[in-house]
Amino acid sequence: MTLSKKLTALPLIAAFTLLTACGDNSAGGNVTAANSPAETSGSAVAADSTATPKDPVTIEFWYGLGGKLGENMDVLIQKFNASQQEVIVKGIVQADYTETEQKLQAAIATGKVPAAVLSSNVDWAKKGYFAPVDTLIEQQADFNRDDFVQTFLSQGQVDGKQYFLPMYGTTQVMYYRKDAMEKNGIDPASLKTWEDLAAAAAQMTVKEGGKTTVYGWEPMWGSGNMIDATLSKGGSILSEDGSQVLIDSPEWIETWESFRKWIHEDQIMRIHSGGQGWEYWYKTIDDVMKGQAAGYTGSSGDQGDLDFSIVSAMEQPGWAGVGEGKPVAQAIMAGIPAKASEAEQQAAMKWLSYFTNTENTAFWSMNTGYIAVRQSALEDPAFVTFSESNPQSMIPLKQAAHGSEPFQDPTGGKINDALTIAADKVQIENIPAAEALKEAQETAQAALDKIKK
Repeated sequence: MTLSKKLTALPLIAAFTLLTACGDNSAGGNVTAANSPAETSGSAVAADSTATPKDPVTIEFWYGLGGKLGENMDVLIQKFNASQQEVIVKGIVQADYTETEQKLQAAIATGKVPAAVLSSNVDWAKKGYFAPVDTLIEQQADFNRDDFVQTFLSQGQVDGKQYFLPMYGTTQVMYYRKDAMEKNGIDPASLKTWEDLAAAAAQMTVKEGGKTTVYGWEPMWGSGNMIDATLSKGGSILSEDGSQVLIDSPEWIETWESFRKWIHEDQIMRIHSGGQGWEYWYKTIDDVMKGQAAGYTGSSGDQGDLDFSIVSAMEQPGWAGVGEGKPVAQAIMAGIPAKASEAEQQAAMKWLSYFTNTENTAFWSMNTGYIAVRQSALEDPAFVTFSESNPQSMIPLKQAAHGSEPFQDPTGGKINDALTIAADKVQIENIPAAEALKEAQETAQAALDKIKK
């Protein structure tokens, strides 16, 4: 690495140090975008080199990634298969994270499970449906736990054991058309608050005959974007002692009502909803790329699908008088089903370790926009060179350094489900936020009280 590249890497390492410091090493594991529960099996038996079969072990790896994300996953699978002769990974593509979990649930019931799956579920880990991987990790000579971003690694821990490995990190960032900002004389760096963004969205919105033809901004469908904005306003899902659901507090109502107003009354924002798999997501991206919207809030992983000669990226804003944004920074994790055979589990860990090594996590970050899970990736020569010419690649990392941890739903998903229903009422049905959130709070509190008894 040249001296100039070493100097460039230093602030990146510092940013990663901040991100690592914000982690919580308490047991509890993270829930992936599928938001589900998991279980425990006995420790895997240590591998004996004399027991290694002569023929390679063929395993299935299930993942719900489409578009360029799916293409990049296939690249790494093929690269892994060509790199050694002990394991053959067969990638099985699902429509999205949710379908992956649904099909895994059916597979667990029949006993015919994949050896590895891009999904994590704390409740299922506690019930024994996923295998703890600590012993399997110990069998990997070059694994180096300390090199992982600890705030991501800790999200895969349940009751003091490692059940899931972080494959990549994600956070929702803002993508905007550079020409729309320039045309309206808006400096993206000045958009520090949601109030600033709403004013800019109104300025960039185009209406003809009372109908909006170009939207100033497009939030992504679902509760995620609005939860991020609420956390940035100082809201919490649960009280500190975990006994009360707080999703009808003023911070929640004010934030969600702002989104309802922007979408339905002001018509400066809109959402795409429904469809198959990630259809709504790509429709949102298409609006921006076709000039039908000035910007949108989307995943750090969208960067592989975007043309940065047209768009650029910035961090989510905060709120006036409150401070900087605190959106969730989450690890997307993979697990090994407990019903996979010992040989399949060992093969799966070999594959997951390969995917998360320094070179490959750097490759994944450069080609998708997701956050690398190893600190050493920031010193990877290819990554340093890439970040110099692609500054948007650093936006997710910078945002994650002051992000919020993902919510661990103690009810097995019922609080998250209540929020999802409330979000649809606000975003799609134009129901006042106070009404939607009050009903959600009552449903969620009842579910929480039930498990506390």
